[in-house]
Amino acid sequence: MSWLSNRYGRPTKDRTRGTVAGRCALGAALFTYVLVGSWSLTVHAGQARTVRDGVYSNAQAARGQTLFKERCVLCHAENLKGGLGPPLVGDEFLSVWGNQPLSDLVTKIQKTMPQNDPGKLTMQESADLVAHILAVGKYPAGSTDLGTDEAVLKQIKFPAPPASAMPRTAGAGATFPAVGNMAQVMRGILFPSSNIIFNVQAQDPGAPKAAYEQGKAAFSWADWGAGIYSGWEVVDYAAIALAESAPLLLTPGRRCENGKPVPVQREDWIKFTQGLVDAGKAAYKASQTRNQMAVDEVSSVVADACLACHEVYRDKPGGTTADPSNKAARCVP
Repeated sequence: MSWLSNRYGRPTKDRTRGTVAGRCALGAALFTYVLVGSWSLTVHAGQARTVRDGVYSNAQAARGQTLFKERCVLCHAENLKGGLGPPLVGDEFLSVWGNQPLSDLVTKIQKTMPQNDPGKLTMQESADLVAHILAVGKYPAGSTDLGTDEAVLKQIKFPAPPASAMPRTAGAGATFPAVGNMAQVMRGILFPSSNIIFNVQAQDPGAPKAAYEQGKAAFSWADWGAGIYSGWEVVDYAAIALAESAPLLLTPGRRCENGKPVPVQREDWIKFTQGLVDAGKAAYKASQTRNQMAVDEVSSVVADACLACHEVYRDKPGGTTADPSNKAARCVP
């Protein structure tokens, strides 16, 4: 049974059984994930700073440079301008990491990099790498090392990205009319992606698993990518799919399965769509921690985002024997 078919899209959870669980050096995923933070323990949490305030030492940046050459240079180039992996300096980097805390960048590196051998760097090594990134980015050094205390790291942010680095919208003439109806989009993209996230409640994505062998078992969305991508990468992709595909619910001209127009102009429908985008982003952030409990907790955020819309537009009372779920009334508030 699909998790989403269980009471308005809310997955069943046993809170008494919660478990905790993590090739290109700083990898392409680093360019997608948008958060950062870290400084000396001599700085008190709550004292907001920026990377322009001398949050690392020259000695630490030198250590980071040595480590970078060993683990990261192949993908990001010696000048950090990218190659196989994304750039780690400049406007393009700031377009992703601008205004974000250093804490998440340090954690991101420690948990998910290098992409072909993640989880082997210590938090201090990750902080040293960030110090090297800051040095190459021409942010000034200070007298103390960038530390690993998360509360302190959260208080240090990159500057805002310049206007030239902000994403640009597609040309006004580009239009992409709906192809599938609402049910097809939900069942083809949003339901299976949500199920992958809900599956983390019972299955640790970091646990070893046998590779999927075609023909030996029925295909499972929860095991999608088995033997090709790591379990945590699959969860990453599912979370991104939710955030990126949710706006498809606002495509003008889309119809519900019963032929009624999707109410894309209604304020509550737009709000529900934004809620799903936000839930996908939250799930991605949780997945990047490589912590099973963190994703377990955020799965309720995803479920609630689905439930909010389902209760108004999908799960309608007044069904009949021929139509017990009352599909005829869907897409109407």
